Amino acid sequence: MAQNKFRGLGIALITPFRAEGSIDLAALDRLVEYQIKGGADFLCIMGTTAETPTLSRDEKRLLKEHLVERVAGRVPLLMGCGGNNTTAVIEELRTEDWTGIDGVLSVCPYYNKPSQEGLYQHFAAIAKASPVPVVLYNVPGRTGVNMTAETTLRLARDFENVVAIKEASGNITQMDDIIKNKPQGFDVISGDDGITFPLITLGAVGVISVIGNALPAEFSRMVRLALRGEYNTSLSIHHKFTELFKLLFVDGNPAGVKAMLSEMGMIENVLRLPLVSTRLTTMEKISQIVKELGY
Repeated sequence: MAQNKFRGLGIALITPFRAEGSIDLAALDRLVEYQIKGGADFLCIMGTTAETPTLSRDEKRLLKEHLVERVAGRVPLLMGCGGNNTTAVIEELRTEDWTGIDGVLSVCPYYNKPSQEGLYQHFAAIAKASPVPVVLYNVPGRTGVNMTAETTLRLARDFENVVAIKEASGNITQMDDIIKNKPQGFDVISGDDGITFPLITLGAVGVISVIGNALPAEFSRMVRLALRGEYNTSLSIHHKFTELFKLLFVDGNPAGVKAMLSEMGMIENVLRLPLVSTRLTTMEKISQIVKELGY
């Protein structure tokens, strides 16, 4: 079985843009160093939080090459590679250069709402084509279809290079079912900051985090304490974040965390359409929290 390198705090890395809309590589470099210094265990690049649907093919290649060079093997890199056209995903897996990438995060096909058998066959084809380990990504709130525990476990048992699932269904019972019945070497990763603590207590191995972009040191401490079984201290940190969890997502992702990073002086508060910045009322609340945290 391929080893899962994606444990602990993973950062769903944002893509910083300049005011005129181009990618801000200098800000990206600052963010990467901030994440690694703050204790991030791995980086998840070109996922939803990176506004990947708005990036051109050339921009994606630029980002991948730049991040591989910048990270230089200090932490594992998990890169988004998914879609609702199985043939296109397989073509990308077979033709792109995956040097320096430790695994791919592949989202459930969206919009066309396949059956469970369709989901299984889609990911089976991806597993057979992928030159690197595969992390499944179940996020029915965005894709319109939920991958059941049964389908996830079937994939985990049938393909050794399917090493984990990022679970963002919000269904704790489903996640617990996967954790309880999974084969050895397959892991569950939280896809939702707000349920990371309870999910780790059930046996999850970490999180792919949005809030970690802004607060990697604090969030990585919570994750590490929970993984060590020091639940009381970890829970107190979790409770400190409760209001912020809601605030960062009320106007959509990554609008909230970009507003926060902007308030911290890390990036310009720029998103690409169809996404827009947070409302002024949300921004004021985020600004107040940033001041209270001492940034």
